[in-house]
Amino acid sequence: MSTFKDIKISNQLQYGLDDLGFETPTPIQREAFPMIRSGKNVVGISQTGTGKTLAYMLPILQDLKFSKQVNPRVLVLVPTRELVLQMVEKIESYAKYVTLRVLGVYGGTNINTQAIATRKGCDVLIATPGRLYDLVLGNAIKLKSIQKLVIDEVDVMLDLGFRFQLINIFELLPERRQNIMFSATMTDEVEALIDDFFVAPAKISIAVSGTPLDNISQQCYAVPNFYTKVNLVAHLLKDKMTFTKVLVFTSSKRMADRLFENLEEQFGNEMGIIHSNKSQNYRIRSIEDFDEGKTRILVTTDVMARGLDLDKITDVINVDTPNFPENYMHRIGRTGRAEEEGRSILFYTEKETPKKEAIETLMDYEIPLVELPEEVAISTQLTPEERENPKHKDHNRHIKLQEGGGAFHEKSAKNSKVNQGGKYRRELAAKYKKPQRRGDKIQNLRKKKKKR
Repeated sequence: MSTFKDIKISNQLQYGLDDLGFETPTPIQREAFPMIRSGKNVVGISQTGTGKTLAYMLPILQDLKFSKQVNPRVLVLVPTRELVLQMVEKIESYAKYVTLRVLGVYGGTNINTQAIATRKGCDVLIATPGRLYDLVLGNAIKLKSIQKLVIDEVDVMLDLGFRFQLINIFELLPERRQNIMFSATMTDEVEALIDDFFVAPAKISIAVSGTPLDNISQQCYAVPNFYTKVNLVAHLLKDKMTFTKVLVFTSSKRMADRLFENLEEQFGNEMGIIHSNKSQNYRIRSIEDFDEGKTRILVTTDVMARGLDLDKITDVINVDTPNFPENYMHRIGRTGRAEEEGRSILFYTEKETPKKEAIETLMDYEIPLVELPEEVAISTQLTPEERENPKHKDHNRHIKLQEGGGAFHEKSAKNSKVNQGGKYRRELAAKYKKPQRRGDKIQNLRKKKKKR
Protein backbone atom coordinates (compact mmCIF):
# COMPACT_ATOMS: atom_id res chain seq x y z
CA MET A 1 0.00 0.00 0.00
CA SER A 2 2.15 2.90 -1.27
CA THR A 3 -0.65 5.49 -1.31
CA PHE A 4 -4.15 5.78 0.15
CA LYS A 5 -5.52 5.30 -3.35
CA ASP A 6 -4.14 1.74 -3.33
CA ILE A 7 -6.70 0.66 -0.72
CA LYS A 8 -10.41 0.41 -1.34
CA ILE A 9 -11.90 3.38 0.50
CA SER A 10 -14.98 5.30 -0.53
CA ASN A 11 -14.62 8.28 -2.83
CA GLN A 12 -16.00 10.55 -0.09
CA LEU A 13 -13.21 9.54 2.34
CA GLN A 14 -10.63 9.88 -0.44
CA TYR A 15 -11.82 13.44 -1.13
CA GLY A 16 -11.37 14.28 2.56
CA LEU A 17 -7.82 12.88 2.62
CA ASP A 18 -7.00 14.74 -0.60
CA ASP A 19 -8.13 18.01 1.00
CA LEU A 20 -5.84 17.31 3.95
CA GLY A 21 -2.93 16.52 1.65
CA PHE A 22 -2.59 12.93 2.89
CA GLU A 23 -1.05 10.75 0.19
CA THR A 24 1.14 8.07 1.77
CA PRO A 25 -0.05 6.06 4.79
CA THR A 26 2.30 5.61 7.75
CA PRO A 27 3.36 2.07 8.81
CA ILE A 28 0.73 1.94 11.59
CA GLN A 29 -1.97 3.05 9.13
CA ARG A 30 -0.94 0.39 6.60
CA GLU A 31 -1.05 -2.44 9.14
CA ALA A 32 -4.13 -1.33 11.07
CA PHE A 33 -6.49 -0.85 8.12
CA PRO A 34 -7.09 -4.50 7.12
CA MET A 35 -6.86 -5.76 10.70
CA ILE A 36 -9.52 -3.41 12.07
CA ARG A 37 -11.80 -4.04 9.09
CA SER A 38 -11.61 -7.77 9.82
CA GLY A 39 -13.53 -7.17 13.06
CA LYS A 40 -10.84 -8.58 15.38
CA ASN A 41 -9.91 -6.98 18.67
CA VAL A 42 -6.79 -4.89 17.99
CA VAL A 43 -4.04 -3.53 20.23
CA GLY A 44 -1.71 -1.02 18.61
CA ILE A 45 1.56 0.15 20.15
CA SER A 46 2.79 3.17 18.26
CA GLN A 47 4.87 6.17 19.16
CA THR A 48 3.32 9.63 19.38
CA GLY A 49 3.18 11.37 16.00
CA THR A 50 2.85 8.26 13.84
CA GLY A 51 -0.76 8.86 12.71
CA LYS A 52 -2.66 6.65 15.16
CA THR A 53 -5.94 8.55 14.88
CA LEU A 54 -6.29 8.01 11.14
CA ALA A 55 -5.00 4.45 11.57
CA TYR A 56 -8.10 3.40 13.52
CA MET A 57 -10.66 5.93 12.23
CA LEU A 58 -10.19 5.30 8.49
CA PRO A 59 -11.30 1.63 8.59
CA ILE A 60 -14.10 2.50 11.05
CA LEU A 61 -15.42 5.29 8.82
CA GLN A 62 -15.15 3.07 5.77
CA ASP A 63 -17.59 0.55 7.30
CA LEU A 64 -19.89 3.01 9.11
CA LYS A 65 -23.09 3.25 7.11
CA PHE A 66 -25.59 6.11 7.25
CA SER A 67 -28.13 5.85 10.06
CA LYS A 68 -30.68 8.12 11.74
CA GLN A 69 -30.56 6.32 15.10
CA VAL A 70 -30.00 8.43 18.19
CA ASN A 71 -27.62 6.17 20.13
CA PRO A 72 -23.90 6.24 19.13
CA ARG A 73 -22.40 3.26 17.30
CA VAL A 74 -18.71 4.13 17.81
CA LEU A 75 -17.25 5.18 21.16
CA VAL A 76 -13.76 6.68 21.40
CA LEU A 77 -12.35 7.22 24.91
CA VAL A 78 -9.45 9.64 25.39
CA PRO A 79 -7.78 10.96 28.58
CA THR A 80 -8.04 14.76 28.23
CA ARG A 81 -10.52 17.44 27.19
CA GLU A 82 -8.07 18.87 24.67
CA LEU A 83 -7.78 15.50 22.98
CA VAL A 84 -11.59 15.26 22.76
CA LEU A 85 -11.76 18.61 20.95
CA GLN A 86 -8.93 17.74 18.60
CA MET A 87 -10.38 14.29 17.85
CA VAL A 88 -13.74 15.79 16.94
CA GLU A 89 -12.04 18.25 14.61
CA LYS A 90 -9.91 15.52 13.01
CA ILE A 91 -12.75 13.07 12.43
CA GLU A 92 -14.94 15.80 10.95
CA SER A 93 -12.11 16.67 8.55
CA TYR A 94 -11.66 12.99 7.54
CA ALA A 95 -15.41 12.64 7.00
CA LYS A 96 -15.92 16.06 5.41
CA TYR A 97 -17.84 14.55 2.49
CA VAL A 98 -19.64 11.88 4.53
CA THR A 99 -22.96 12.34 6.31
CA LEU A 100 -21.74 11.72 9.85
CA ARG A 101 -22.59 13.09 13.30
CA VAL A 102 -19.59 13.45 15.64
CA LEU A 103 -19.97 14.63 19.24
CA GLY A 104 -17.43 15.26 22.00
CA VAL A 105 -18.20 15.24 25.75
CA TYR A 106 -15.74 16.09 28.54
CA GLY A 107 -15.59 17.45 32.07
CA GLY A 108 -15.14 21.06 33.11
CA THR A 109 -18.21 22.29 31.21
CA ASN A 110 -21.96 22.27 31.84
CA ILE A 111 -23.14 18.66 31.89
CA ASN A 112 -26.74 19.65 31.13
CA THR A 113 -25.71 21.32 27.86
CA GLN A 114 -23.88 18.15 26.84
CA ALA A 115 -26.85 15.98 27.88
CA ILE A 116 -29.12 17.98 25.56
CA ALA A 117 -26.60 17.59 22.70
CA THR A 118 -26.36 13.81 23.17
CA ARG A 119 -30.14 13.36 23.06
CA LYS A 120 -30.14 14.82 19.54
CA GLY A 121 -28.15 11.79 18.43
CA CYS A 122 -24.67 11.03 17.10
CA ASP A 123 -22.81 8.30 15.22
CA VAL A 124 -19.34 8.71 16.76
CA LEU A 125 -18.98 9.77 20.39
CA ILE A 126 -15.62 11.05 21.68
CA ALA A 127 -15.47 11.22 25.47
CA THR A 128 -13.36 11.38 28.59
CA PRO A 129 -14.24 8.44 30.91
CA GLY A 130 -15.47 10.49 33.88
CA ARG A 131 -17.92 12.69 31.98
CA LEU A 132 -19.18 9.75 29.89
CA TYR A 133 -19.95 7.73 33.03
CA ASP A 134 -21.84 10.67 34.56
CA LEU A 135 -23.93 11.11 31.39
CA VAL A 136 -24.73 7.38 31.26
CA LEU A 137 -25.83 7.37 34.91
CA GLY A 138 -28.05 10.37 34.15
CA ASN A 139 -29.67 8.45 31.24
CA ALA A 140 -28.49 11.10 28.76
CA ILE A 141 -26.50 8.49 26.79
CA LYS A 142 -27.32 4.84 26.10
CA LEU A 143 -24.43 2.58 25.11
CA LYS A 144 -26.49 -0.40 23.95
CA SER A 145 -25.77 0.28 20.25
CA ILE A 146 -21.98 0.57 20.51
CA GLN A 147 -20.38 -1.67 17.88
CA LYS A 148 -16.79 -0.45 18.17
CA LEU A 149 -14.95 0.76 21.27
CA VAL A 150 -11.68 2.66 20.81
CA ILE A 151 -9.46 3.50 23.79
CA ASP A 152 -6.74 5.93 22.77
CA GLU A 153 -3.70 6.83 24.92
CA VAL A 154 -4.72 4.07 27.34
CA ASP A 155 -1.42 4.25 29.24
CA VAL A 156 -2.14 7.89 30.11
CA MET A 157 -5.68 7.01 31.21
CA LEU A 158 -4.33 4.44 33.63
CA ASP A 159 -1.67 6.89 34.87
CA LEU A 160 -4.45 9.40 35.58
CA GLY A 161 -6.40 6.82 37.61
CA PHE A 162 -9.21 6.13 35.10
CA ARG A 163 -9.09 2.32 35.50
CA PHE A 164 -12.17 2.31 37.76
CA GLN A 165 -14.24 4.36 35.29
CA LEU A 166 -13.04 2.23 32.36
CA ILE A 167 -14.12 -1.00 34.07
CA ASN A 168 -17.53 0.50 34.87
CA ILE A 169 -17.96 1.59 31.25
CA PHE A 170 -16.98 -1.90 29.99
CA GLU A 171 -19.80 -3.38 32.08
CA LEU A 172 -22.33 -1.02 30.46
CA LEU A 173 -21.31 -1.86 26.88
CA PRO A 174 -22.72 -4.69 24.75
CA GLU A 175 -20.66 -7.88 24.95
CA ARG A 176 -20.62 -8.25 21.16
CA ARG A 177 -18.41 -5.37 20.10
CA GLN A 178 -14.98 -4.79 18.58
CA ASN A 179 -12.34 -3.46 20.97
CA ILE A 180 -9.55 -1.29 19.57
CA MET A 181 -6.85 0.03 21.87
CA PHE A 182 -3.88 2.26 21.07
CA SER A 183 -1.03 3.17 23.38
CA ALA A 184 2.45 4.63 23.08
CA THR A 185 3.83 2.29 25.76
CA MET A 186 3.07 -1.26 26.90
CA THR A 187 3.12 -1.06 30.70
CA ASP A 188 2.17 -3.79 33.20
CA GLU A 189 -1.15 -2.00 33.81
CA VAL A 190 -1.92 -1.93 30.10
CA GLU A 191 -1.08 -5.64 29.81
CA ALA A 192 -3.39 -6.41 32.76
CA LEU A 193 -6.25 -4.45 31.17
CA ILE A 194 -5.81 -6.34 27.89
CA ASP A 195 -5.73 -9.72 29.64
CA ASP A 196 -8.88 -8.93 31.65
CA PHE A 197 -11.11 -7.47 28.93
CA PHE A 198 -9.76 -8.21 25.44
CA VAL A 199 -10.33 -11.63 23.87
CA ALA A 200 -7.44 -12.80 21.65
CA PRO A 201 -6.45 -9.35 20.34
CA ALA A 202 -4.26 -8.94 17.29
CA LYS A 203 -1.22 -6.81 18.13
CA ILE A 204 0.50 -4.20 16.00
CA SER A 205 3.77 -2.70 17.20
CA ILE A 206 5.27 0.15 15.20
CA ALA A 207 8.14 2.42 16.29
CA VAL A 208 8.07 1.11 19.86
CA SER A 209 8.46 3.82 22.48
CA GLY A 210 12.14 4.22 23.20
CA THR A 211 13.19 4.27 19.56
CA PRO A 212 14.50 7.79 18.84
CA LEU A 213 13.03 9.31 15.72
CA ASP A 214 15.66 9.78 13.02
CA ASN A 215 14.44 13.24 12.05
CA ILE A 216 14.73 14.68 15.59
CA SER A 217 18.14 15.97 16.66
CA GLN A 218 18.80 15.80 20.40
CA GLN A 219 21.14 17.57 22.79
CA CYS A 220 21.37 18.20 26.51
CA TYR A 221 22.77 20.74 29.00
CA ALA A 222 24.04 20.04 32.52
CA VAL A 223 22.54 22.86 34.61
CA PRO A 224 23.06 23.42 38.38
CA ASN A 225 19.56 24.57 39.38
CA PHE A 226 16.12 25.74 38.26
CA TYR A 227 16.83 29.48 38.00
CA THR A 228 19.89 28.79 35.86
CA LYS A 229 17.54 26.74 33.67
CA VAL A 230 15.31 29.84 33.42
CA ASN A 231 18.32 31.88 32.28
CA LEU A 232 19.21 29.23 29.70
CA VAL A 233 15.66 29.05 28.32
CA ALA A 234 15.58 32.84 28.00
CA HIS A 235 18.95 32.81 26.22
CA LEU A 236 17.81 30.17 23.70
CA LEU A 237 14.41 31.73 23.03
CA LYS A 238 16.00 35.07 22.09
CA ASP A 239 16.90 33.41 18.78
CA LYS A 240 13.53 33.90 17.09
CA MET A 241 14.81 32.75 13.70
CA THR A 242 15.71 29.29 15.05
CA PHE A 243 13.09 28.79 17.77
CA THR A 244 10.00 29.65 15.77
CA LYS A 245 7.45 27.32 17.43
CA VAL A 246 8.54 25.87 20.76
CA LEU A 247 6.96 23.57 23.35
CA VAL A 248 8.56 23.97 26.78
CA PHE A 249 7.90 21.04 29.13
CA THR A 250 7.99 20.93 32.92
CA SER A 251 7.18 18.01 35.21
CA SER A 252 4.60 19.80 37.36
CA LYS A 253 1.99 22.56 37.26
CA ARG A 254 3.87 24.47 39.98
CA MET A 255 7.09 24.48 37.95
CA ALA A 256 5.19 25.48 34.80
CA ASP A 257 3.70 28.50 36.58
CA ARG A 258 7.07 29.39 38.10
CA LEU A 259 8.80 29.26 34.71
CA PHE A 260 6.05 31.26 33.01
CA GLU A 261 6.17 33.97 35.69
CA ASN A 262 9.95 34.32 35.30
CA LEU A 263 9.80 34.55 31.49
CA GLU A 264 6.58 36.52 31.12
CA GLU A 265 8.18 39.98 31.36
CA GLN A 266 10.62 39.18 28.57
CA PHE A 267 8.39 37.06 26.30
CA GLY A 268 4.87 37.92 27.51
CA ASN A 269 3.16 38.45 24.16
CA GLU A 270 4.97 35.49 22.63
CA MET A 271 4.13 32.99 25.37
CA GLY A 272 1.22 30.86 26.51
CA ILE A 273 0.80 28.28 29.27
CA ILE A 274 -1.46 25.26 29.59
CA HIS A 275 -1.99 22.75 32.40
CA SER A 276 -4.93 21.12 34.18
CA ASN A 277 -5.36 23.92 36.74
CA LYS A 278 -6.16 26.45 34.02
CA SER A 279 -9.80 26.99 33.04
CA GLN A 280 -11.13 25.21 29.97
CA ASN A 281 -11.55 28.45 27.99
CA TYR A 282 -8.03 29.58 28.90
CA ARG A 283 -6.58 26.24 27.78
CA ILE A 284 -8.46 26.25 24.48
CA ARG A 285 -7.40 29.85 23.78
CA SER A 286 -3.74 29.08 24.62
CA ILE A 287 -3.71 26.13 22.21
CA GLU A 288 -5.44 28.10 19.44
CA ASP A 289 -3.05 31.07 19.79
CA PHE A 290 -0.06 28.72 19.61
CA ASP A 291 -1.48 26.69 16.71
CA GLU A 292 -2.32 29.83 14.72
CA GLY A 293 1.09 31.40 15.30
CA LYS A 294 -0.09 34.23 17.57
CA THR A 295 2.34 32.92 20.17
CA ARG A 296 5.53 30.98 19.45
CA ILE A 297 6.18 29.52 22.94
CA LEU A 298 3.87 27.23 24.91
CA VAL A 299 4.75 26.08 28.44
CA THR A 300 3.06 22.80 29.40
CA THR A 301 3.27 19.62 31.53
CA ASP A 302 3.67 15.90 30.83
CA VAL A 303 -0.04 15.12 31.22
CA MET A 304 -0.99 17.81 28.70
CA ALA A 305 1.70 16.54 26.31
CA ARG A 306 -0.53 13.63 25.37
CA GLY A 307 -3.48 15.91 24.70
CA LEU A 308 -1.74 18.10 22.16
CA ASP A 309 -1.62 17.45 18.44
CA LEU A 310 0.01 20.47 16.88
CA ASP A 311 1.89 20.78 13.59
CA LYS A 312 5.10 22.58 12.62
CA ILE A 313 6.65 22.53 16.12
CA THR A 314 10.34 23.24 15.56
CA ASP A 315 11.68 22.61 19.06
CA VAL A 316 10.90 20.85 22.32
CA ILE A 317 12.71 22.14 25.42
CA ASN A 318 12.64 19.82 28.43
CA VAL A 319 13.24 22.14 31.40
CA ASP A 320 12.79 19.22 33.80
CA THR A 321 14.01 15.69 33.12
CA PRO A 322 10.84 13.54 33.23
CA ASN A 323 10.48 10.93 35.98
CA PHE A 324 9.59 8.20 33.49
CA PRO A 325 11.83 7.80 30.41
CA GLU A 326 8.80 7.02 28.21
CA ASN A 327 7.50 10.53 28.88
CA TYR A 328 10.61 11.93 27.25
CA MET A 329 9.67 10.07 24.06
CA HIS A 330 6.13 11.47 24.21
CA ARG A 331 7.52 14.98 24.64
CA ILE A 332 9.97 14.91 21.76
CA GLY A 333 7.38 13.20 19.56
CA ARG A 334 5.63 16.59 19.39
CA THR A 335 8.29 17.81 16.97
CA GLY A 336 9.64 16.25 13.79
CA ARG A 337 6.16 15.23 12.64
CA ALA A 338 5.21 14.32 9.08
CA GLU A 339 8.88 13.67 8.23
CA GLU A 340 9.91 17.25 9.07
CA GLU A 341 13.09 18.07 10.96
CA GLY A 342 12.76 18.69 14.68
CA ARG A 343 15.01 19.48 17.67
CA SER A 344 14.89 18.41 21.31
CA ILE A 345 16.84 19.99 24.16
CA LEU A 346 17.07 18.43 27.64
CA PHE A 347 18.16 20.23 30.82
CA TYR A 348 19.28 18.14 33.78
CA THR A 349 20.71 18.83 37.22
CA GLU A 350 23.02 16.55 39.21
CA LYS A 351 19.94 15.17 41.00
CA GLU A 352 18.25 14.47 37.64
CA THR A 353 21.26 12.61 36.18
CA PRO A 354 19.86 9.12 36.93
CA LYS A 355 16.64 10.06 35.10
CA LYS A 356 18.63 11.22 32.08
CA GLU A 357 20.62 7.97 32.10
CA ALA A 358 17.36 5.98 32.23
CA ILE A 359 16.20 7.83 29.09
CA GLU A 360 19.47 7.02 27.30
CA THR A 361 19.18 3.35 28.34
CA LEU A 362 15.64 3.16 26.97
CA MET A 363 16.70 4.71 23.65
CA ASP A 364 20.08 2.94 23.55
CA TYR A 365 21.42 6.34 22.58
CA GLU A 366 23.64 8.84 24.41
CA ILE A 367 22.26 12.37 24.10
CA PRO A 368 25.07 14.73 22.99
CA LEU A 369 26.14 17.11 25.78
CA VAL A 370 26.52 20.81 24.94
CA GLU A 371 28.52 23.26 27.08
CA LEU A 372 26.53 25.94 28.87
CA PRO A 373 26.92 29.24 26.91
CA GLU A 374 29.10 31.86 28.60
CA GLU A 375 26.30 34.42 28.30
CA VAL A 376 24.06 32.36 30.61
CA ALA A 377 24.34 33.55 34.21
CA ILE A 378 24.71 30.85 36.88
CA SER A 379 22.05 31.65 39.48
CA THR A 380 22.57 31.12 43.20
CA GLN A 381 18.84 31.39 43.87
CA LEU A 382 17.17 28.09 44.76
CA THR A 383 13.55 26.98 44.66
CA PRO A 384 11.93 25.76 47.91
CA GLU A 385 12.28 22.18 46.62
CA GLU A 386 15.99 22.66 45.93
CA ARG A 387 16.58 24.22 49.36
CA GLU A 388 15.16 21.17 51.11
CA ASN A 389 17.98 18.91 52.23
CA PRO A 390 16.80 15.69 53.90
CA LYS A 391 20.22 15.07 55.53
CA HIS A 392 20.27 18.57 56.93
CA LYS A 393 16.73 18.18 58.28
CA ASP A 394 17.62 14.88 60.00
CA HIS A 395 20.74 16.48 61.47
CA ASN A 396 18.67 19.30 63.05
CA ARG A 397 16.25 16.77 64.45
CA HIS A 398 19.16 14.88 66.05
CA ILE A 399 20.50 18.08 67.60
CA LYS A 400 17.09 18.92 69.09
CA LEU A 401 16.88 15.51 70.74
CA GLN A 402 20.35 15.93 72.23
CA GLU A 403 19.54 19.41 73.51
CA GLY A 404 16.53 18.00 75.33
CA GLY A 405 18.84 15.87 77.51
CA GLY A 406 17.50 12.47 76.41
CA ALA A 407 14.66 10.64 78.16
CA PHE A 408 15.47 11.83 81.69
CA HIS A 409 15.29 15.58 81.50
CA GLU A 410 13.67 18.21 83.62
CA LYS A 411 10.10 19.00 82.53
CA SER A 412 9.32 22.39 81.09
CA ALA A 413 7.05 24.74 83.04
CA LYS A 414 4.17 23.88 80.72
CA ASN A 415 4.58 20.11 81.07
CA SER A 416 5.11 20.22 84.84
CA LYS A 417 1.55 21.51 85.49
CA VAL A 418 -0.75 19.18 87.40
CA ASN A 419 -4.07 18.25 85.83
CA GLN A 420 -6.69 19.79 88.11
CA GLY A 421 -9.73 18.60 86.15
CA GLY A 422 -12.33 20.79 84.45
CA LYS A 423 -13.82 24.00 85.79
CA TYR A 424 -17.07 22.21 86.78
CA ARG A 425 -15.18 19.68 88.92
CA ARG A 426 -13.17 22.44 90.61
CA GLU A 427 -16.36 24.34 91.48
CA LEU A 428 -17.91 21.22 92.97
CA ALA A 429 -14.75 20.58 94.95
CA ALA A 430 -14.85 24.11 96.36
CA LYS A 431 -18.53 23.77 97.31
CA TYR A 432 -18.45 20.32 98.88
CA LYS A 433 -14.80 20.40 99.98
CA LYS A 434 -14.18 17.23 97.95
CA PRO A 435 -15.23 15.87 94.52
CA GLN A 436 -18.69 14.41 94.27
CA ARG A 437 -18.68 10.85 92.86
CA ARG A 438 -20.77 7.74 93.00
CA GLY A 439 -20.42 6.17 96.44
CA ASP A 440 -19.70 9.47 98.15
CA LYS A 441 -21.61 10.06 101.36
CA ILE A 442 -23.59 13.04 100.06
CA GLN A 443 -24.94 11.16 97.07
CA ASN A 444 -25.88 8.20 99.24
CA LEU A 445 -27.68 10.45 101.67
CA ARG A 446 -29.72 11.99 98.80
CA LYS A 447 -30.74 8.56 97.53
CA LYS A 448 -31.99 7.61 101.01
CA LYS A 449 -34.10 10.79 101.25
CA LYS A 450 -35.74 10.03 97.86
CA LYS A 451 -36.66 6.50 98.98
CA ARG A 452 -38.41 7.88 102.07
